[in-house]
Amino acid sequence: MKLKTLLMAGAVSLLATAGAQADCAFENDVPIKSLSAGFEAWKAVTDAMAECGNVEAELDQEFRTKQPAAFAANPSLYHIGGVSNGTVTPLLNEGTIRPLDDLVAEYGQDLAPNQLIKVDGQTMAIAMMVNTQHLMYRQDIFDELGIEVPTTWDEVLDAAARIEEADVVDYPLGATMMSGWNLAQDFNNMFLGFGGQFTDADSMPTVNTEAGMKALDMMKRMTEYMDPEYLVSDSTYVQQQFQQGKIAMANLWASRGAAMDDEAESQVVGKVNAAAAPLAMEGGAPATTLWWDGIVIARNIPDEEAEAAFRVAMEGLDTEMVQANSDDAIWLISGYEPNRLAQGAIATASADPAPQSYPSTSQMGLMHTALGNELPAFFTGERDAEATLAAVEEAYITAAKEAGLIE
Repeated sequence: MKLKTLLMAGAVSLLATAGAQADCAFENDVPIKSLSAGFEAWKAVTDAMAECGNVEAELDQEFRTKQPAAFAANPSLYHIGGVSNGTVTPLLNEGTIRPLDDLVAEYGQDLAPNQLIKVDGQTMAIAMMVNTQHLMYRQDIFDELGIEVPTTWDEVLDAAARIEEADVVDYPLGATMMSGWNLAQDFNNMFLGFGGQFTDADSMPTVNTEAGMKALDMMKRMTEYMDPEYLVSDSTYVQQQFQQGKIAMANLWASRGAAMDDEAESQVVGKVNAAAAPLAMEGGAPATTLWWDGIVIARNIPDEEAEAAFRVAMEGLDTEMVQANSDDAIWLISGYEPNRLAQGAIATASADPAPQSYPSTSQMGLMHTALGNELPAFFTGERDAEATLAAVEEAYITAAKEAGLIE
């Protein structure tokens, strides 16, 4: 499934295939539990699911570390999992989620074909939205200082220098560089932007390369314009920096866009716009990756519970929910109409060349972990770039051997 196709299909206004239901279309009498991420789109979906009754939703940003063991339990600790193309792989590898084709045939008549995520010909997940990290920026500050919207990371740094000189915000730039998964993902974006490839045909690592060195150099240059506590900066941290008027730019997830205009918690309502993720090098793709988010159903539960869980999930992914929460995501569901803060993601996905979809492979899962564990040493000054990338490759090789991916 190509994520560019997913994104472009989801980023246009679609005609509803069925009339919106008032509340839930059925009364659920089977206790259902879900575990997903905690951003606004998942709150909207799980709130709609809860209208059916007997639904307990756990929204947790650490969901990716909890799901594998929880779904491997017998019976599974959850019925529904919120996943992405970057987090579904462990569940697929362990066989802890079930094929959905029978349930789709019975209850998924309103799903669009591009929502059906197929693995080896079977529908294993239902996509609800697309996501990417793209450039979000304070339009009012750019206008005041006469700054053009950056299209490359060198231009981002030039703009950051001008904003710093003007002293109009605490820090010109924010980034999701929290040690661990987030830092690794920001490296992934930049590495791919410089034309990097994570592994070769034999699953051997290829990050200790010119692209890897350039990625670390660019990320280090970025930190000169950031909050010194950037190694604790995750998506929520950057979102709040924007909302509190502390930063002027960030390559942030599109799913965080709606929070900028939340009058209950944002001081910058109407002031933040979005553009395509900047290029790392001229002629390259935007330095980011394309993602989908959606639902899976546990294998280790009775069939009647799986049926109830799927029906509840379909109520959470219907037109009524989208129309009530249109700004919370770039939805792949009938009835979605994109707002201004979706335009950056659309521009990113429609770029030529377009960014890659995040690789849903066992190799990438191990590489992401190795990067998350080893990269902080570079940013704290404990190791130089080459030694850091060598440590990443060594950690990956150890894990890949244990997993049987390499000899």
